[in-house]
Amino acid sequence: MMKDRLENLRNQWKQVELEVQDPDLVKNVARYKDVMRQHGYLSKLMDEYDFYLQTEKQLQEAHALMQEESDHELKEMAREEMHALEKQLEQSEADLKMLLIPPDPMEEKNIIMEIRGGTGGDEAALFAADLFKMYTHYAESKNWTYEIMDANETELGGFKEIVFSISGKYVYGSLRYESGVHRVQRVPETEGSGRIHTSAVTVAVLPEAEETEIVIKPEDLRVDVMRAGGPGGQSVNTTDSAVRLTHIPTGMVVICQDEKSQIKNKAKALRVLRSRLYDLEESKKNQERAQNRKSQVGSGDRSERIRTYNFPQNRVTDHRINLTLYKLDAVLQGDLDEIIEPLCIAAREEMLNEANT
Repeated sequence: MMKDRLENLRNQWKQVELEVQDPDLVKNVARYKDVMRQHGYLSKLMDEYDFYLQTEKQLQEAHALMQEESDHELKEMAREEMHALEKQLEQSEADLKMLLIPPDPMEEKNIIMEIRGGTGGDEAALFAADLFKMYTHYAESKNWTYEIMDANETELGGFKEIVFSISGKYVYGSLRYESGVHRVQRVPETEGSGRIHTSAVTVAVLPEAEETEIVIKPEDLRVDVMRAGGPGGQSVNTTDSAVRLTHIPTGMVVICQDEKSQIKNKAKALRVLRSRLYDLEESKKNQERAQNRKSQVGSGDRSERIRTYNFPQNRVTDHRINLTLYKLDAVLQGDLDEIIEPLCIAAREEMLNEANT
């Protein structure tokens, strides 16, 4: 059955190959993106399928040689080669099954990330700032760019809330599983007795929506302008540059005050609102599927505690995949691949299991 499906996909790949060579394709930007995405996926799949077929052929040849060969030494060599090829074929088959899960088009999207201090007051706000630095360091290591959309800073340099965008290649695909409650265990700087406190921060990762994907009607929007607030100093404007957008049908409210320009703040607020509405629509579509899942990987449940950062033990634990690393200092500097890659693999394995049930 797998081979039948792969042969059908080979025919599809050949058609896509022809379409890629069509000079008129670039005139339709949306179609061009879709075709190039398909071409990239199918090319990778066909490369693995060709490797699988080649390995299968080599295994058959080694088996025939072992059956025909009378020389004991050559027979043993053929047997050893067979064992190696059998393992290679088994791994290739497993890789093919994973590749047969079509990539989610949203994985290539940019994101808007929202980090909010939760339980723990000032300590939670300080950890929200630590997470912001962690994600921006990670973005820099991937040559992604980020832009602060809005921030509500505390007197101690933490964030009650910070909203920012990250743009680049495969951003949502990498960071989509960061949504949820992040718990921190450490001794606050203000704690004289050395007692460990536990605080929590909530992270939301929203795929950034294109203007064509979410249309916001002017009559559905209330726009209010005001002076920007903050902990004092330069962050408090003397002009009405802050913008508050209220989406009347859903009651969603977005405030942006990071820019000195009212126009820029409104543009940023619209980006955030559009992404929240897009995320709301996607959440509704996935709600039934998420309820049926036994695993929390990829569920996007923002009330679920997903990770604990323990400073005294230099330990970080992701509870969804039972992963523990004793390198919290490196993780907070943006060294996240050892967490993100296993999460993505676990999510794909979960999808594979669902497809087979």
